[in-house]
Amino acid sequence: MASDALPLARREILLLEDDPALRRRLVATLRALGGEVSEATNLAEARRLLRDLSFDFALVDLHLPDGDALMLLREGVFSENTGVVVMTAFGGIPQAVEAMRLGAGDYLTKPFEPEALPVAFLRCRQQRTAARRTEHQNATGTDGAELFFGHSLDAVRRQLDTILAAERRLERRLPPVLIEGETGTGKTALARWLHRHGPRAAEPFIAVNCAALPEQLAESELFGHERGAFTDARTARTGLFEAADGGTLFLDEIASLSPAIQAKVLVAIEDGRIRRLGSNKEIAIDARLIAASNRPLRALAETGGFRDDLYQRLDLLHVTLPPLRERGADIVALARQLLAATAKRHRLRALTISDDGARRLQAQRWSGNVRELAHEIERAVIFGQTGAPLDFAHLPAAPSSAGVSPASGSSASSADAQPLHDWRNPAWRLPESGFSLDAITTALIDDALRETGGNVSAAARRLGVTRQFLRYRLEGGTGEASDAASREAKL
Repeated sequence: MASDALPLARREILLLEDDPALRRRLVATLRALGGEVSEATNLAEARRLLRDLSFDFALVDLHLPDGDALMLLREGVFSENTGVVVMTAFGGIPQAVEAMRLGAGDYLTKPFEPEALPVAFLRCRQQRTAARRTEHQNATGTDGAELFFGHSLDAVRRQLDTILAAERRLERRLPPVLIEGETGTGKTALARWLHRHGPRAAEPFIAVNCAALPEQLAESELFGHERGAFTDARTARTGLFEAADGGTLFLDEIASLSPAIQAKVLVAIEDGRIRRLGSNKEIAIDARLIAASNRPLRALAETGGFRDDLYQRLDLLHVTLPPLRERGADIVALARQLLAATAKRHRLRALTISDDGARRLQAQRWSGNVRELAHEIERAVIFGQTGAPLDFAHLPAAPSSAGVSPASGSSASSADAQPLHDWRNPAWRLPESGFSLDAITTALIDDALRETGGNVSAAARRLGVTRQFLRYRLEGGTGEASDAASREAKL
């Protein structure tokens, strides 16, 4: 068997046992399992080793010549990254229970079989990583949003099915997944969906917003640190890569990480190993990585804003979520799903959306995407009349009350188009200080070109002007010349 495949490969273990014969047998067993063992025969030697070295595990006899090993636990000399297993004779069970209350992860009753050692150490590690996951989730909360596909995400769903099929074949060392999309499009919900439907659904899912990590703490948060690694490192800390071992680590807004930390992420992906801050020892991990960005990483890599080697590694399985404004009739279907969830959360009976409300929802640009839509739904529920269909009267009216079907999302003909003031926000007033009508015109033209994919003829039809007028504006015509062109277009 390769050394790295051994149960305790590369694990630093402190053995505290005063019986020479038993200590020799335990050392031989631990080394045969791949462990690197440091021996101590009393509390004083153990304290010295714990002060000078860091250990993954400690195997500790409770009764020693110079005292009770419970003293070490009470003194807090073991690192938070050290899993402690205590050994006791049959009559010492109450003391073993007390040791676990003080922070030990497991206990073994003498005599025990050698096979019990790696099992006990594994329980310690699982307990430690579970505590770190709980701490992280309590600090950050969880995103409970459900992913809604609809017809507009059919292509995305096919991509996901392909990814899941590949993951079921591989099982271990899964390749990373990159999700791109504007803020609020549902990248976290998509990552959670992938985890829940993949081969690691029963394992932990840990989501990290990299943009919210202070740069000086990001490395410690992701990779962990040893006691004394920096000024405020009074205790050791398990990193989130370790906490996600066996499961999924979701790094949202990964482009916010510094180049140095991006390099460590690349090593973790390629080698399956991390190194805690302040340690010279590598730790094997098998955390499947999902990364997300609200900015195209290819463009960032080309301009030096993101490591090109990390981008190339992330780009193997790549999913792009479209903005909400491009999802057509699915906007209303998504709104109904969000409404049902909101009503349930507030313990209200089922609510509906009126036809006028559906048209208003489809008329918005939704710069905040799904997150903004969810906010508007909750506002309408809280401030709306009890039981009445939601019409979202606080939103600007749709461009055409007859031209947009909530079922199909199709537009009316230009002959049925409503005048400008019908869809302008009724709360808007002309500012006393004035504003630039020319800038507003340019913005409307930009919107039309974006929505038509740069098709000048189609954009002109949507704006109700001639193609010549639009070309004139695009070539830099403004002011009185623009007004003249506009008047000419209407003749």
